[in-house]
Parts: sequence; structure tokens; C-alpha cells
Amino acid sequence: MKLKSGREEIAYLLGKVIEKFENETGQKVIRNSNRKNYEEVAKVLSEISNRLPYTSAELQHEAYPPETTHRQSEYPFRKYDITGNQIKDAFYNQIVTHPRAFLVDASYIYLFGKGRKGFEVNPTDPELLEDEEVQISDSNSKKSTTKEFRSTTHIANFLKALLALLLVSLATMIYLWQKQKKELVNLKTDLNILPYSPTKAEIDSLEGTWLSYTGSPQARSFDPDRYRMVVSNIVDVTYKNGYFTFVRYGSNFNHSGFMQFESPWLVSIHSRVKNVTTNPSPKHSLLKLEKGKAHSSVISASWNFDIGERNRIIGIREVYIKLGKDLKVREIFNEPENALCRCKIIKLTQPDGSEQSFQLKNESLESLPYEQIKTLLDENSLLLREPEKGVILYEKGIKE
Repeated sequence: MKLKSGREEIAYLLGKVIEKFENETGQKVIRNSNRKNYEEVAKVLSEISNRLPYTSAELQHEAYPPETTHRQSEYPFRKYDITGNQIKDAFYNQIVTHPRAFLVDASYIYLFGKGRKGFEVNPTDPELLEDEEVQISDSNSKKSTTKEFRSTTHIANFLKALLALLLVSLATMIYLWQKQKKELVNLKTDLNILPYSPTKAEIDSLEGTWLSYTGSPQARSFDPDRYRMVVSNIVDVTYKNGYFTFVRYGSNFNHSGFMQFESPWLVSIHSRVKNVTTNPSPKHSLLKLEKGKAHSSVISASWNFDIGERNRIIGIREVYIKLGKDLKVREIFNEPENALCRCKIIKLTQPDGSEQSFQLKNESLESLPYEQIKTLLDENSLLLREPEKGVILYEKGIKE
């Protein structure tokens, strides 16, 4: 019996790995092109793959040389570490024709308790066998079944009934497909989804990584030191089929959402707090991209993210600054540098390997390095849904 190999084998293995991970941990893995979604699965497999140099005899897999060069000993810098991006390419995109051997062996060990060599001796999952094995078995089964039917006098009636059933099923499927297609067309028309197809220049201008500043801390009434405070965010935008998805990394929580062009150079932005169902605090924004400008102003219906019931809707101006394209975004948690700044840290890796670090936290408007945007983010950039004195502070005390 011969096992499958390459793209088909690793895609199937990783699909089963994700299912087992979800069942054992209770964590839902969203299957899309965002590599961050597969990171926890990658860490579990990495714990197995980094022990491979010492387990070939016990777990029946090929031999791997141990680490010989000096490198960082934590994930993801070890020799046999597996990343979320590798799993995304092999499982979701299915573009990996020659997967790393340690990724394959780690998947077999996680699923079956032994490596690929051991599994090949006694395979327990027929889906991992080459198709010819299954075809031979199917062919023998069909020959046996045909002989049994020919021995009866009811074969004609049976085939007629089967054909009628297939025709009814096919007609039902076509009807449901047409109904679903019509509903999708109506939905796109009623909700004005994808009303405009962006040009390549418009796609290039929006896709990538942005630094975003917002003055929402100025509307948080629980904070006595909120005068002219702003907070920075990192927004990572990815183009899909006619629209864009993004993750917005904030100082306390992240947003996820989508963007679409409404007309030339005009973008609507829809987001909600990530992984929150009870109060997702949806946010709607309009962005006008203008050639030659180093920054873009955004008008948003947002929230002040105050405590409890004081988390209220506000109107707000934000500023977006493009940092570049094809940057890898990495969140830093529970590290000494987090403790020093008391903030979330985002590190961006350029295509050439150089890194840039951003501290996401509340900071004074006057401390921003971009002088030209300060007047866009002061207290005049905020609008309360219902007027209330003392919430937004002004230079000469509280505006009456």
C-alpha cells in the first residue's frame, strides 16, 4: 500500500489536525487566508517537530539532525518550528507541492502517535492511500455488485426508479441553486455590496499596512487625564475578490472587518471588536484617498470605549498614514518590553528583513511625530451623540 504525497497529503493531514485541535481545546480555527488564525495549531505541531531529532526510533519517522547553529530557543526561531503562514499555504491555499518533511511527520504523530514511516507499515486512514488502491477496491466491489443484480429479475425496475430519483434530485438542486443565486443578487443590490470595481492603482493604494491615530480617549469620562490624548493603531489591509479585509490592532483589543470602494478613491470601512459577541461595538467610517498626501483623514461613527454603560457612540475624525505593503505584522505579548511601556507592541517586518516597532497606547497629542496632523485630532475632532458638558475638555477649562 502506497501513501499519498505532496500537496494532497499535507492538505488532508492539516485539515484533520485542525479538527482534532478544535475538539481537544474548544478553540475555533477560522479557515481563511489570515495566517494568524493558524498560529496556535502551528505552536502545538512545533512542540512535536522540535523533538524529532530524538524520537526517530520511538515514533518511527525519518532521522532529523539536531540543532547545531546558535539561534534563539523560543518559538518561532527554532530550527524545526512550524508557522501559521506555512499551515495557511499548505492547507488553505494548497500551493505547497513539496512540504517540509518535519511538518508531515509532526502531523502524523499528532494524529496517529507515529511518524509517516510507522503509519505506512500499518495505515489506519484509507483517505491517505493512493487513489489506485481505492480504485482497485471499488472496481472489485462493482463487479461483485453487478453480478448480484444480474442474478435478479428486478434490475430494470430498480434502474428506472434510481434514474427517476436522480432526475428529481438534480431538478431540486438546480432550483435551489437558482434561488440562492437570485437571493445573493438581491442581497448585493439591497445592501449595495461591491457597487464599484476598484482599479489596480486604487487597490495598491489601499492594500498594505497603515498607522492610524484616533482621539477617542478624549471622550472617556472616567479618565481625568484625557485632555488631548490620542491612541495609535496598526491596520493591516488585505485585498480579496473585489473587497478588502483587515485587522486593526489596538492598545487593548483588536478589530476585524472589511472595506470596499464606493466610488473612485472613496472607501467605506466596517469593523467590530474581534472575538466579541455580546457588545461588538461596530464602527463605520469613510475614507477619501488623495494622491500626493502623506496622510488620509477618516470620518467615523465610533465609540468612546468608556467603562460599562458609558461606552457610547461618538462621531470622530481619525488619521491614517500608509507604512507600506507586504509587511509581516507580529504582536508582542508578555515580554519585558511590554512591562516597560505598559502597552501592546506591534513589530513590522519589511520584505528585506528589517524591523520596525510600534507601541500602541494612549499618548499626548503634542508628542506625536507628525506635526501636520495635530490639528486634525484635537478636541474639535470629536462629536458626542448627545451634548454633555464636561466630557470633552478644552484648552480654557471645560467648555460651557
